[in-house]
Amino acid sequence: MTSALVVTWDGGGNVPPALGIAAELRRRGHAVRVLGHPRQHQAVEAAGLRFEPYRQARAWSPVARTSSPQWAVKYVRLFTEQAVGADVAESLRREPADVAVVDCMLLAGIQAAQDLGVPQVTLMHTVYRYLSGKGWARGPIGLAARAKGIPPARLWARSELSLVATAPDLEEAAAALPANARITGPVWPVGAPAPTPHARQPRILVSLSSIYYVGQRAALQSIMDAVAGLPVQVVVTTGHSIRPDEIRPPANVEVHQFLPHAPILPTVSLVVGHAGHSTTVQALAHDLPMVLIPMSALGDQPAVARAVARQGAATVLRRSASVGDIRAAIERMLGDGPHRAAAARLGKQIRSADGATAAADLIEQVAVPTQRRP
Repeated sequence: MTSALVVTWDGGGNVPPALGIAAELRRRGHAVRVLGHPRQHQAVEAAGLRFEPYRQARAWSPVARTSSPQWAVKYVRLFTEQAVGADVAESLRREPADVAVVDCMLLAGIQAAQDLGVPQVTLMHTVYRYLSGKGWARGPIGLAARAKGIPPARLWARSELSLVATAPDLEEAAAALPANARITGPVWPVGAPAPTPHARQPRILVSLSSIYYVGQRAALQSIMDAVAGLPVQVVVTTGHSIRPDEIRPPANVEVHQFLPHAPILPTVSLVVGHAGHSTTVQALAHDLPMVLIPMSALGDQPAVARAVARQGAATVLRRSASVGDIRAAIERMLGDGPHRAAAARLGKQIRSADGATAAADLIEQVAVPTQRRP
């Protein structure tokens, strides 16, 4: 038996892969603990995992409302925060681990594990093309990171492994992945049932992320106005940052602040989403086409949306799209057509993969028991 430290942060789609891999390692008999923001305590323990909170990293909330400039600054600060590295180093000194699995965006945490000589695995929870390009490593975040001496590409290259938890057909740059990167397939939320093709019903799921994005409430209201009068039932989850009473739903809509998506996806025939990687691959795993409205140009959502659209399974709209354009896209994607065959093809590929198992197999190959380290 070996021991693993899994390092994550309180976000949206980055969390299910981290907890899913950690739970699979624990199921195999390894000693696993998860280091994250204090707000994650309940979610981690609900997954049957041992939790350890950051002690030096600054307070963080993904649902706090801010202006666009403040939103960008707080995420750059999170991903380049040296105190995260200090917490990782302190945890590993206090309780050594045979492997450290660190979220790709926690750069100081990656560096801390590497500097201590602990075998370190980077978890890439979205498409590599976004992470390696101008959206992240070669954009404002990467610039700030290099100024602090924690350049993303160099740190990722020094990892024993980089696990890319996505579907191969969504990874446009698969042929150009670095030598230490492996596509594992998506990792499902702990406890979620295995995905199955949906039963075609006149029902839509609308979800624009569980965390806060500028313009989120206005986009939700535009979608509400667009579905008014359509001959379908609509289920809306507003997320933790938007209260249900902040939008005006029409009669054919039921609104919830939060609902697990896994039980809903088999019962709908379309998803209107923000192109977050986790929600998107879960929808595709049920053969569901999508109308995708990215909420942030700085996040991975535009890249994910483009990848799904290239495969023919989604229509992509701007956050500022008119009610008429949203309604037309929904009506088109609700109907029959090649988009349904494209979604089914992607769904078959995603269902055939077991990301947690593939990731755990790879992690076991690089974990080095403490007593055998030089």
